[in-house]
Amino acid sequence: MLGDDDLERYSRQLLLPAFDIAGQEALGRARVLVLGLGGLGSPAALYLAAAGVGSLVLVDGDDVEPSNLQRQLAHGEADLGRNKARSAADAVAALNAGTRVEVVAERADGARLRRLAGRVDLALDGSDNYPARFALNRACIAAGIPLVSAAAVRTEGQLATFHPASGGPCYRCLVPEEGATGALSCSESGVLGPVVGAIGSLAALEAIKVLTGYGGDLRGAVLTLDLFDYQVRRLALAPRPGCPDCRR
Repeated sequence: MLGDDDLERYSRQLLLPAFDIAGQEALGRARVLVLGLGGLGSPAALYLAAAGVGSLVLVDGDDVEPSNLQRQLAHGEADLGRNKARSAADAVAALNAGTRVEVVAERADGARLRRLAGRVDLALDGSDNYPARFALNRACIAAGIPLVSAAAVRTEGQLATFHPASGGPCYRCLVPEEGATGALSCSESGVLGPVVGAIGSLAALEAIKVLTGYGGDLRGAVLTLDLFDYQVRRLALAPRPGCPDCRR
C-alpha cells in the first residue's frame, strides 16, 4: 500500500489516468536486473529508481575510468577506480532510499545470469558486447521474463523488448549469433553523451511500460534512432524460424 510520502513523491505519475495507484504499486513490487552500468545502464537505473521500482539488481564488473564521465552519469570524479555497479548503487540510494539494491560487482557468466534472471520480473540490457547480450537473452528465455535491450554508438541508438513467452521474438531472432562478429564500440567509433542518455532513458520508460501495462510497448518491434538528424523508425520484428534460442 502507498503511504502519504509515496503519494506525494510519485504524485506526477499518479495523475496519469491509465497509470494511477495500480501502476505505482506494480512498480513497487517489481524486481529489475540491469546488466551494464555504463552510458545506457546509468540513466536507466536512475530513472527506474526515481519512478519507484522496488528492487534493482545491478551487474557490472568494470571500474569507472575518466573517459566514462562524459556520458555515464551515475558516476562522478570521486568514483574513479570504483566498480561501476557499486558506484551506481550509491547513486540509486542517494536518489531513492526506498529502492532495494543488490550489487553484482563482477562479469556474470551465463550460469550466473540464469540464476539472477530467475529472481527478477524483467531484465534491462545496457551491455556493450555480443557475448553478454546473447547470454542474457538465453537467461531471460529460460526464466520466461521480458528483456529490454538497448544499444547506442556515435549518434545512433536501438531499443527493443524481447519476450518469447508471450509469443514474440528473442534477441537472437534479430541478431543471429553466428553472424555477430563484433559490435561497434564507443571507444572505437565515438559517441555523444546525450545520445546514450536518451536511449537509456527510453529503456527505463520501456521497462516501466512493460511492468505496469501502461501504453504501448516494443514487444515485436525495434525502434531505431539516428539523432544526428533525428530520424526515428519503428520496425516490426517477427520470430525467426529455426532460432536455436527461442526454438521457433
